[in-house]
Amino acid sequence: MSWNPETWNPEALPDLTGRTYAVTGGNAGIGYFVTEQLAAAGGRVVILGRSQERMRAAVEAIRRQVPAADLGTIRLDLADLDSVASTAAALTRLDRLDALIENAGVSSPGRQRTTTRQGFELAVGTNHLGHFALTALTLPVLTATPGSRVVPVGSIMTRKTGFDLDDLLSERSYAPRQAYVRSKHAVQMFGFALDRRLRDAGADVRSIVLHPGLGLDSASPRRPGINEPSPLARISGRLLSRVAQGKHRAARVAVRAAVDPEADGGQYYGPARRGVGDPVPVPPPEIDTDPALAARLWAMSEELTGISLAVPAGRS
Repeated sequence: MSWNPETWNPEALPDLTGRTYAVTGGNAGIGYFVTEQLAAAGGRVVILGRSQERMRAAVEAIRRQVPAADLGTIRLDLADLDSVASTAAALTRLDRLDALIENAGVSSPGRQRTTTRQGFELAVGTNHLGHFALTALTLPVLTATPGSRVVPVGSIMTRKTGFDLDDLLSERSYAPRQAYVRSKHAVQMFGFALDRRLRDAGADVRSIVLHPGLGLDSASPRRPGINEPSPLARISGRLLSRVAQGKHRAARVAVRAAVDPEADGGQYYGPARRGVGDPVPVPPPEIDTDPALAARLWAMSEELTGISLAVPAGRS
């Protein structure tokens, strides 16, 4: 399929009436603006987040912008596989799920190594293993929805770093940045592998991976209860405009991956100018497309989570 990024207008989305989207971390940051943009285009959006209070604040903020927004909330803690299972059970009771946008994540796991409830290093356990489990457990509703998508959100920080799968959980050595980047390599590698397996099985589901670039609250539209940057922060945001942009613009990458009718599985989206710009297909880190390494990661993820991610065969 040929790509023509000039035909995509992020400010004029297709009519999403009748479609349903779930956004992990849809109550804050980039995820909030993903939710707002999908809702403004007529989609029903289910916000998945840890805090009921923060999800309510997001619903209120969105309805100030989009009074007719069709929104729901389900509690999700990606650092607890029991919570993931409960959330997935609720999602599979929906009549359809057009895209699962895997946006939430830990970006600052802390100076000291900490773990999830099941004992995994926090960044990998949350960003990758939590989403791996959520994807596996929501496949029934995704495969029942024609043309559905999984949208894993990676990071621009993976562009120039390697991936040490032999120390996935940072048990030999730990550094916060290293753990975060490792987790995002895993997210991206899983996303590409998932699409290959979906295709091999003939499933009508696609996995479209992305990195959102660099998004700043200080360059984002003010949303009371969500972000309220100070005047000084606004100035800082303008000074960084060549390398970073508002989170509302960063959100457009995930939105395009989720709803562009021309998007195809296995593609990798990012801003047109590294950390900034409109969303376009960009080259992925080569290591994340390695099938052999991805097969090892997949097997490790199943063993660690205790959840088998078996892609069902598509309907003939």
